[in-house]
Amino acid sequence: MSPEFYAVLAVIVAAMIFDYTNGFHDAANAIATSISTRALTPRIALAMAAVGNFIGAHLGGDVAKTVGDGLVKLDLGIPSLGVVFAGVLGAVTWNLITWWFGLPSSSSHALFGGLVGATLVAGPALGEVQWRTIVDKVLIPMVASPVVGLLLGFVVMVAIMWIFRRGNPGKLNRGFRVAQTISAALMSLGHGIQDAAKTMGIVVLALYIGGYQDNASHIPWWVYITTATMLAAGTYSGGWRIIRTLGRKIIDLGPAEGFAAETVASSVLFFNAYVLHAPISTTHTITSAIMGVGATKRLNAVRWNVAGNIVIAWITTFPAAGLIACALYFLFRPLFT
Repeated sequence: MSPEFYAVLAVIVAAMIFDYTNGFHDAANAIATSISTRALTPRIALAMAAVGNFIGAHLGGDVAKTVGDGLVKLDLGIPSLGVVFAGVLGAVTWNLITWWFGLPSSSSHALFGGLVGATLVAGPALGEVQWRTIVDKVLIPMVASPVVGLLLGFVVMVAIMWIFRRGNPGKLNRGFRVAQTISAALMSLGHGIQDAAKTMGIVVLALYIGGYQDNASHIPWWVYITTATMLAAGTYSGGWRIIRTLGRKIIDLGPAEGFAAETVASSVLFFNAYVLHAPISTTHTITSAIMGVGATKRLNAVRWNVAGNIVIAWITTFPAAGLIACALYFLFRPLFT
């Protein structure tokens, strides 16, 4: 086996580890609201999220191409594989840190931050950051998607309250619990489309840099299967620390609120994946939708101190993962020469 083979294999293994941590870190995105409203039992919700992520992974090709071919430009060869390796491990490290503290930070932005940080520290001799794509496809959506989620969550919840204002509360709760089964499934599918695609983009980037294919946009069939399986496995393992934060600590959700938040978040995910081809954060989207829905009760119904900690994690994720990746690049660079 050639040195290139082992270098590419190391990056793929690191990407699969990231994919698994993404699954248990972001499992809360799809199921926290359904669990907190008792629409689904935890294990049924996790199983449904795993299936949705597995299916969605096969539908996220456009997002994967943006990640693999649009964020950074790296020279071919083993040293550039060291850049990708450090970037991915930087994202894994940040995922584990935020998971430990129960903060629903963005795995997507951790990955992008790690990749950008490692590329910058490696210098122009190995590659460059495509800042136009970073701004258009990452930074603008990073700001816009939470704002849209917050506003749409508020509007949709107000509409639901008005439409069903004369309904029987008991019957409405039962009906919305059933409806949440559908909205949670759509949320799981949207998460798979967005988040599995990012790992696929890293794998095809490694294959291209290592000389195993002639572009960074073609996705082999086995990449779909492997990525989908690891994401589903991570999802099913659960991320209970973050599930508790999203499902209970931000606001006490009812079935109607849970349905509204999941419907809004999944709609935003699908729109960005298929219309804008933008790799947005599922974490930002569902969390902001929950805040918007909760604000319809009264502003102090949202535990803004918890929300503030989450926003701080959002802001620090990109640079923190980048700094970790910089340190890891210097640590592992001797192995990729």
